[in-house]
Amino acid sequence: MIKDKGFNPTENYNKTKEIIGYVPIRQATQKDYDRIGFMSGLEVHQQLLTKRKLFCNCPAGIYQKDDEYDAEVIRHMRPTLSELGEYDGTALMEFKTRKKIVYHISNDSACTYDIDDTPPFPIDREALEIAIKISLLSKLNIVGEVHITRKQYLDGSIPTGFQRTGIIGIEGEIYISNKKVRLIQLSLEEDSCREVSDIGHTRVYRADRLGMPLIETVTYPDFVNPQEVKEGCDYIRFLNRSTGLVRTGIGAGRQDVNVSCRGGSRVEIKGVAHTKWIPKLTHNEVFRQWALLNIRELLNEKIKNKKKWKISHKLITGKSIPFSYKPLKKAKSNGYDIVAVNLPGFKGILSHFTQPGKSFIDEIGDRMKVIACLQEPFLVTSEDIKPKMKKKEMKAVSDFLKAGKDDAVLVFMAPKDDVKTALETIEERCRMAFEGVPEETRKSFEDGTTVFERVLPGADRMYPDTDSAPIPLEDEYIEKLKKDLPEDVIQRYRQLKKWGIPEDTYTYILSKNLFTLTRKIIKELKINPVFVGTFLGHRLKFVEGHFKHVTEFNYNIIYAMFKYLLDNKIELELARFMLPVVYEFPKMDFDSVLESIKFKKIHKDEILSRIPFLRKKFAEVRISDKPENEVKWIMGQLYKTAVGNIKPSELNKAVESTK
Repeated sequence: MIKDKGFNPTENYNKTKEIIGYVPIRQATQKDYDRIGFMSGLEVHQQLLTKRKLFCNCPAGIYQKDDEYDAEVIRHMRPTLSELGEYDGTALMEFKTRKKIVYHISNDSACTYDIDDTPPFPIDREALEIAIKISLLSKLNIVGEVHITRKQYLDGSIPTGFQRTGIIGIEGEIYISNKKVRLIQLSLEEDSCREVSDIGHTRVYRADRLGMPLIETVTYPDFVNPQEVKEGCDYIRFLNRSTGLVRTGIGAGRQDVNVSCRGGSRVEIKGVAHTKWIPKLTHNEVFRQWALLNIRELLNEKIKNKKKWKISHKLITGKSIPFSYKPLKKAKSNGYDIVAVNLPGFKGILSHFTQPGKSFIDEIGDRMKVIACLQEPFLVTSEDIKPKMKKKEMKAVSDFLKAGKDDAVLVFMAPKDDVKTALETIEERCRMAFEGVPEETRKSFEDGTTVFERVLPGADRMYPDTDSAPIPLEDEYIEKLKKDLPEDVIQRYRQLKKWGIPEDTYTYILSKNLFTLTRKIIKELKINPVFVGTFLGHRLKFVEGHFKHVTEFNYNIIYAMFKYLLDNKIELELARFMLPVVYEFPKMDFDSVLESIKFKKIHKDEILSRIPFLRKKFAEVRISDKPENEVKWIMGQLYKTAVGNIKPSELNKAVESTK
């Protein structure tokens, strides 16, 4: 910790980053994760491909367009006492926000059940059957009866305030490359609303996704490094997709990642959209917790009587402190209160490293944004890495507060009605710093950083649903479903490896459920497995990312395309040029596709006969004296004509042999 007269927030940030031993993810080793006790588990959510929603007869998978809805329902959160006479921490936090929750509802995709005006209908049997099948694939023990429970959802994303859910299987396992990962359970539950916006004290949801069948696969915290977490998540998602019974696309699959370090707490990173984000997110989160533990040590060393510790504040609206920072000037003109807050003994804490590009002040600011509903920019501190106020202005604020040499100062601007909540939030988060790592849920970003989302719900958030009767699962029914299961994902992984297909194609092939197509092409058309794997995992992936299809693309067209080329004795390399056209216009016949790419069938002897002329031409222009460059140049001249008419390997051999 830097405490000298010339205190520099940037130096302090870098120094504390060094003290906790932070290393970038590319440099991190298992020793680094063992040193801080990395521990992680997963909750993987996947929508099921059913005709209707889970507890009503509304169709599933019909989505509203922006600003198109038939009704608007408005609700407010109000906490109630439990049977034990206690309030849930999350409910209290949400109540403090004074949020108005708005639901946009369409007649095509929602009904009175969704807004809690009708009891639940019997559970959708199609969804139940899919959940059982995926549970069996996950080596889970199927329960004898499915009991529907209510899981509290206090962010407003479900109008009832709870989610109906039922455990289908318990105590299973999956396999990743170097270990077995234990599964706690798989549950069948209804999906929540889609968030449209969250601005100030108003949060808007769209109800089209609400009630759609969803499975949640929960693992034990068996992962000991970030790459293992990603691999485990990929495996579960591959397994789900291998059935062909789940939805795909944006929002159909989401995962929550639980992370902790030695001495830390369980923190849940919510709604991670892409598995490729997982390594950075978990890496940064475990070091964030490690940093918070270091902050705890520093504070307890500096401040002996933490029970008596408290902030002090003063309103500076209308005072003679000159502000050059434009947002503060604007806040004054808007009638906002400008509040100066003194944090005794917190010098060096606000600029303490927590995540790449973030320090402890962000821990405070993030909570103020969520709980007090403040909009950026609203906060200035004495330890900003990039100063927003001039030194003399901040000194004037410190003098106004009568701050000590070891104190930290912050200034925030807020509407009058939000000031009390903001002050409570600042003091609460600072007091938490004396204890270490608060249990909370955090929102994820692509750069690997997270922000506070809400307090982690209590353990007693589930209770029986008195509107739903238990559903017995007969042994005969389970045995019948066992006979209709696809092979395990690990077997598919091993088969791809056995075929020699490059590993960088596995994620795409398995996640898109293309293994069956791969095997069919290899076995029935006798095409080289490496060619098939790279065509699907590289070429098809590229085309999907760069071309738009007119209708839903049926991957079986690729089998038909390969068969067409073989039947017409056209080299398969031409498929690379045909695919973009086939992808955009899947109803076009293959003869027309060949015409569109201007393919002409030429006998290979005619192509090979041009080699001597091209060799002479190369010598005349003296492009290069290197023999290998001569071969490359001639291959390039013949490539367009050769594609589809002669194998590239055969052409290359002919060019080299005619020297």
